[in-house]
Formats: sequence, structure tokens, C-alpha cells
Amino acid sequence: MSKSLYEVLGVSENATQDEIKKAYRKLARKYHPDICKKKECEEKFKEINTAYEILGDAEKRKQYDAMGDNMFNGQNFQDFYRQHKDVDLEEILSSIFGGGFGRSGGFGGFGDFGFGGFGGGFAPDLDVHAKIQIPFDVAIKGGVFPINYNGESIKVKIPEGIKTGQKLRIKGKGKSYKNQKGDLILEVEVLPSNEWERKGNDLYKKVDVPLKTMIFGGKIRIDTFKGHINVKVPKNSKCCQKLRIKGYGVKGGDLYLELRPVIPKIEELDSELAKMMEEKLPG
Repeated sequence: MSKSLYEVLGVSENATQDEIKKAYRKLARKYHPDICKKKECEEKFKEINTAYEILGDAEKRKQYDAMGDNMFNGQNFQDFYRQHKDVDLEEILSSIFGGGFGRSGGFGGFGDFGFGGFGGGFAPDLDVHAKIQIPFDVAIKGGVFPINYNGESIKVKIPEGIKTGQKLRIKGKGKSYKNQKGDLILEVEVLPSNEWERKGNDLYKKVDVPLKTMIFGGKIRIDTFKGHINVKVPKNSKCCQKLRIKGYGVKGGDLYLELRPVIPKIEELDSELAKMMEEKLPG
């Protein structure tokens, strides 16, 4: 008489209840959705929990030992499970084994094994994962960024200074299971900027500076994420020289301006000045 439930947990038909529990824990940890991200692992995890719900209960195990896979219309448990996994399997098994199936609020009692989010019993992973791209300026300043998810417009709150790879959780927008709803978890990708570069919490920007200001010094107007500022350029500044503006980076970081002198075309200069420069400038 075939008894495929024991095969699911990888134990012999003579295994003790303690051995069955140990085998279940080992398999459940291996295939838990928080550890194994493959789709097939989620299904395997549910199958293991359902098998343990039967073999882990002494009374249900006695019933199963007496009839074996005949309880599943002669099918092995794996085929029976896959055939019924999209319907109310708990109700079907309750009719086979009697009331009270799912003693922990679901299949199995995995909540005491150190994995969060199961409320003391098994429930499928209801969270949905997606990726979003946000503009550089939104990532720096923060704000509200609208997205369209499953035909629904959702306003996502972006915290100031968010980085690529960080995740945002939108409550209640995941999958549904009975009276529970999962969350929508968004992994952020910050789009690059043609104007700005970020290193940690510091910002870098290349700015064009008139040649006169580079030589004789003066002030230039800079647009920052905190508004307009006037920055003093010292005399005799050199190409690619950096000026540090404290506190104008991200969340207390600094802003570094790389000075790029703008060389005027000879046609734009006064003829006398051009002649004098040609004669007097050092070679």
C-alpha cells in the first residue's frame, strides 16, 4: 500500500513524531519563500506544510497509516496536491480527516521557527515585488511619485536621499489570501542625471565659469536642490578646480563644484584686446 506522504517529508513509515518534526523543519527552512526565491520553492513549501499537517498530528497519521494513498482516491499525495492546489484544499482534507484541519490557522505551524510574517501559522507569501525608476531630482529631494499598478494610480511617497537598490513598501497592495492582504514592495532605480553626480551624500556638478572670473575672481550664480546661491570664485582659479559648498549635498552632505573656464572665441574679443593678448600673454 503506497504511503507517499512519508516520501514528501523524506522519512520512513516507522519514523517517530520527533523525527517527522525534525525532517519537516529542515525541508521548510530550505524551501521557505524568504530563503528560496524560485517559484517552484513556494509550491514545494506549501506541499511540505500540508504533508506535515497530516503526519505531524498523531490522530491524522493513524488514519493515513490505515488507508495510505487510498485516502487520495489512490493517487500519490504529490499528484493529489497539484490537482487540488488551486481550490480550497483545506476544506477537502477536512472532509477526509474530519473537522479541525489546519489547527494553526493554516497548513502547518511554521510561525515558531524564526520566520516572520506568518502570524503563528502558514500563509502564502502575499507580497508582490516590482521595480520602479525615479528621476534623479525626486530621489534627492524626496516627494510623491505616481505609478500605475494593475490599472490603479498609486502615489508613492519617496523619502529624501533614497538610493538605487533601496525598497519601498506599499501596504495592502499585494496578493490576497482569505482575509489577508500582502504588500507591494518596490525596488528603486534612480535614473542618472546629465548635470549631477552623487557619491554617498555628496553631490558633484561641473559649472562653466567666464575666463575673466577664473582669472580675476568674482561670484557665480548656482542652482542647487535647495535653491539659488552665489558662490565666490577665487582669483587665479584653475581648470577643474573644485569648490566645496558645505551642507548643499544630500541630507547634510556637501556640494562640490568643478570649475570649467569658458574660453572666448577670438572673434568675440575687442580687436585691440585680442592683439594685446596675443603680444603680452605668456607662451
